[in-house]
Amino acid sequence: MSTRIYHNPRCSKSRETLTLLNDANIEAEIIEYLDNPPSREELIEILAMLDMAPRELMRTGEAEYKTNNLDDTSLSDDALIDAMLRFPKLIERPIVINNGQAIIGRPPISVKSIL
Repeated sequence: MSTRIYHNPRCSKSRETLTLLNDANIEAEIIEYLDNPPSREELIEILAMLDMAPRELMRTGEAEYKTNNLDDTSLSDDALIDAMLRFPKLIERPIVINNGQAIIGRPPISVKSIL
């Protein structure tokens, strides 16, 4: 299985993680998820690999989180997934997937555990 990184080139942690992969001679498929967000099925698969609930993968400090009242604890997982698909900026980054495992590169060095 190939290595993938869900990457935001404007994010320093995402850039550091990509550099770490490159330095390890790992050719990763780079998915700039703000321009090419994952499908619903891919996002559900990523959440399963991360063993996270949708809210755990959300960037709660983003304006879209606040203005769309996504802090409402009565929202279903499906509603939170819909929000991440509508506003991909809400998805925590970077996410690295390798050999059926996924990890968030915060800190970037943490991705070494799945390489």
